[in-house]
Amino acid sequence: MNKLERTLQLLDESTVQSHSGLLRSKDSVRYLQQQQQQLANEQRQLGASGIGDSMMLDSVQDVGMYRAVGNLSDSQVSLAAGSTVSYTNANIREAGKQLCEDFLHVLQRHNNASDVFEAIDDLVKSLDDTLMQLTNASKQLVSAGRERRLHAEEMWLNAERDTWRLMTCLYRDRLITQKQDNEMDDLPLVNSEQTIITHLYGGNANLREYQMIVDWLEQMAIQQNQFEMGHYLNRTVAWENTLHQLLEVGQTVFGSGRALVKSLDPDAPIREKLPLHDLDTEDQMQLAKQVFFDIRQGRLKHAQLKCENYGQAWKAAMLEGWRLHHDPNYDKENVTLSRDPIEGNPRRDLWKKFAWQMAESRMVDPYTKATIGSLCGHLDSMVEVLSEHSWNDMLWAYLKTQIDIRVESEIRSHCIKSYLPMPERYWNGKMSLEQIFNALEAHKNARISVAAKDVDKVIQKHIMLDDIPELMRTVDEWLESTEVVLIPQMLRFLAHFVMFLRQIGKTFQEDIGDRVIKRYVEYLCTLGAPHMVAFYTAALPPAMQLLLYSQFLQTISDSEQRKRALEDGYNYGLDVPTITVYTVEHYRALEAIDDESAPVASGTLSELDEQKISSLEWLTFYPDQRGELLWQTNTLIRYFLARRSIDAARKTFAVIPADTMEVIFTHYGSKDDIPCREEVSIREYLCYQTYLAAIQGYNDWSQLFYNGKPKAPPPVKISNFTEQVTSDHREATYRKDLKNWELRLAEMTNLTRDLLYNVLLFPEAGWLVDTDTMKPPPDDDEDWLHRAIQMENLRKLCIPEVVLLLHQLHTLTERHSENLLLADVLCSETRKLYSVFPKHKLAETLTKIAESSLTLMNARKDPFVGDAAKK
Repeated sequence: MNKLERTLQLLDESTVQSHSGLLRSKDSVRYLQQQQQQLANEQRQLGASGIGDSMMLDSVQDVGMYRAVGNLSDSQVSLAAGSTVSYTNANIREAGKQLCEDFLHVLQRHNNASDVFEAIDDLVKSLDDTLMQLTNASKQLVSAGRERRLHAEEMWLNAERDTWRLMTCLYRDRLITQKQDNEMDDLPLVNSEQTIITHLYGGNANLREYQMIVDWLEQMAIQQNQFEMGHYLNRTVAWENTLHQLLEVGQTVFGSGRALVKSLDPDAPIREKLPLHDLDTEDQMQLAKQVFFDIRQGRLKHAQLKCENYGQAWKAAMLEGWRLHHDPNYDKENVTLSRDPIEGNPRRDLWKKFAWQMAESRMVDPYTKATIGSLCGHLDSMVEVLSEHSWNDMLWAYLKTQIDIRVESEIRSHCIKSYLPMPERYWNGKMSLEQIFNALEAHKNARISVAAKDVDKVIQKHIMLDDIPELMRTVDEWLESTEVVLIPQMLRFLAHFVMFLRQIGKTFQEDIGDRVIKRYVEYLCTLGAPHMVAFYTAALPPAMQLLLYSQFLQTISDSEQRKRALEDGYNYGLDVPTITVYTVEHYRALEAIDDESAPVASGTLSELDEQKISSLEWLTFYPDQRGELLWQTNTLIRYFLARRSIDAARKTFAVIPADTMEVIFTHYGSKDDIPCREEVSIREYLCYQTYLAAIQGYNDWSQLFYNGKPKAPPPVKISNFTEQVTSDHREATYRKDLKNWELRLAEMTNLTRDLLYNVLLFPEAGWLVDTDTMKPPPDDDEDWLHRAIQMENLRKLCIPEVVLLLHQLHTLTERHSENLLLADVLCSETRKLYSVFPKHKLAETLTKIAESSLTLMNARKDPFVGDAAKK
């Protein structure tokens, strides 16, 4: 009895308790089945929740939820079914904001075309770090033993990271390898298959890209495969349960009641058409699955090791048959006695012919057929087991087949050997990459055909096809579509994808790229980060920069934040002066919906008025904009004065810093160098300063005149000496207060009169009248014309008002003779103030002055010039 037989004899199946023993009891098998069924149920529950199925080969679900608005929810639960803790969107939102910052920093570090791939590597690292943080945060919420379910945006981050990696490998080849001199001489007939294929890969860019995509898909499968079934045997013989029963007939506790194979060679079950032991059959299926999953992940060595550990070294050797033959001894220049080992399979054609027949056979289990089919280019065998998986798996199967067909064709065309023919179905399976994607979109499995329309899959498809114009047209449709929801993280990717294309000099529809970045900037505006908004706005055309950054400035009200926003704009090259002017003019052009709610002169300012006044602050931060500040402030004051909103005009005037005049003169050096626009703005500003001071002076005088006069003490009946003393004291106090009031009133009357006369007697041409200048007017003739009309209308509105206020001031203080002087000023031909009066109002004003003359005549004073003529 050999060592193996002695070992098997000592083992009793009824005493095996370990789940990983050589001979597993029925209880242990049942327990393992229950565990696997529980995992499958959890996966089905996850698939029914709306985010997607958690597949064994594709644990990151297809991002299908982004196809329709209704599939997104703010309250998506992102933990496994049965968990009692909800995973909110807070972590996702914070991670998204941080990613925007990280991507900005990467672009700032790598702004040269030569650094483009280093930039992508850093972007991928940022995504890796973010996903790791999300995973660690969610682990604290997921119950032990539960499969964590990915949040919607977290799934996108996984897909985005894979897309950047795809771009790295493809565009590195397109921009570097393909740009080099790859024109290779035709390869003569040679004896080495490996040499032929090396030459093929060096000269065929399409085949290289196919292989890179396959490698990319396999790498994704490794990262996404979170659930892997364990194996139970290690370094043993194959089919040990069948062997044990054949050696110990009738002695096994869990023997098979049916006839088993009589031989244990690899072909015995098929040749004898008899089964293996049930446990061996189950283990064989487990192994077949494991091997295929390893092949799907590109881990051939790992698959072969499992076969060896299971005792099936012949199966590991079978997975070697596809290797290309190469005899290095043919190429040796120096003949020596030593020989180098031959590589690959010299009879590869024979292996491939029988591998094809094995993949076609109905006697072989599906996973073994798929495994051998992936090595010999048999598509149907792979589709049979992958059709219920993901889009990535199906693409991998198609590309593996196409690579195999092209490699085989090249070998048979350039090798001096003769080969066994392959079936016509093998050669007829040749497809282009476009045909592969069409097949996936029309796949009979709804999950694959629908996933082909997902945002990430569409982007990856066009990147593989290098059809950027069509991708940009699709993106443009997404921007306008209501069926596809571009979440902020998608916009971030698309914006950086556009910037990547520009950095490498790839031509595409620039207008669509601008719209993509515009949408991303609109999202950044909601984050309130000026440096990010300014950086990406600077990547747009000037017209878009003006509109977008102005819209962002309109969301800021704090002075410090406004200053920072302008500094960031300057730092990234934005035309800040033009943007600030546009922002101010935008606010100034706004009109209230209901004009009846407009405030009167003494009313409360509306919210719209406050916004208009506050917007002027944008022009106060930089000295070279003080001239523009004066121009815009004057325009807004004209608007408020026309509405008789004096309080709003006064508040607008207060926005101008006190040193504005000095700053303007310092900036231009001398008065002669000041442009016409700034010169007239300064004069207009002084006009409003004079007018507002006069109105404020009259308001103060009215307050003193009507409310400041002391009241006489009421008469009281005096009955004793004490009351007499008290009454005399009150009377003396009253007379003293009255005298003080009269003095203050006289003083304030004089002051108010002078302030009002300052308006009527404004120097040079008069109030709100531009002086003649030899300097050329501004180019915007339309604004200049509007200004002239508005100023003329204000003169017609405000000068008659000032005249009436002066008349009232003189009349109430019984200075009738000064009204006669007012008539002289009004009728003077120097300023022609009478010309701004309508005829009826001029007649009314002169009538009031005539009443003052009549009053003087009744007082026996000069009714024409009065006492003023003596002064």
